Amino acid sequence: MWRIRVYTFLTVTAFGILYIFTAIMIVIGLPFVYLRWKSVVRFLMRLWAKAVFLIIGKKLYVEGLNNIEKNGKYLLIANHSSLFDIIAITSFFPGISWFGHERLLKIPVFSSVLKMTDYVPMRKASIRNTKEMIDKLIKKSKGHTIAMFPEGTRTLDGKINDFYRGFIHILRASEINVLPVTLNGFYVLKPKNRFYINFSSRISVIIHEPVSREKLIDKDDAEIIEFLKNIIESSLSN
Repeated sequence: MWRIRVYTFLTVTAFGILYIFTAIMIVIGLPFVYLRWKSVVRFLMRLWAKAVFLIIGKKLYVEGLNNIEKNGKYLLIANHSSLFDIIAITSFFPGISWFGHERLLKIPVFSSVLKMTDYVPMRKASIRNTKEMIDKLIKKSKGHTIAMFPEGTRTLDGKINDFYRGFIHILRASEINVLPVTLNGFYVLKPKNRFYINFSSRISVIIHEPVSREKLIDKDDAEIIEFLKNIIESSLSN
């Protein structure tokens, strides 16, 4: 019980520092946002992401960076268990287009930063909205790596949830390879259903070898999901 109390106190303190630090970084980056200097904005985002883990006293171990080709474009998919997942990926791959909740675009200033990173908002599902979102993602995939969490939401038990098929539409409609990524320790660090951060957890990222589109395109949807999910699960150790 005492450990939970200590972690809760440290979590409140850490989040307070993170909010202040994030606000400072946004102020610093704001001129570059309006000047549309994307390279500088992405550099600042990577710097911010790395600093987040320093602030909470965690070292992020990253394996497989050599699997990312310079100027390579991918459909990056990863398991999803914590609010720190996006930050972890941004820390080593800032030049990426995210697909996420539309509500983030309602946050003043921060919405401008998201737009500069070619953010694609996820709207309430409907036949029309789904088609529009897929079309935007396909368009973005021609110039950027796209990052998605196929589970759609964070796991509540540490196990990988079933994958939605949205990423398969992008795979079939574009010339892009898949980059599977396994995030380890993030469920222990800070799951969706717990307030405090577990500061004793070890967090790591494993970047697998890219899977060529040609290797997947002739499979049906269920086979593609099983194949890629198995790759991610093969290195999962929560």
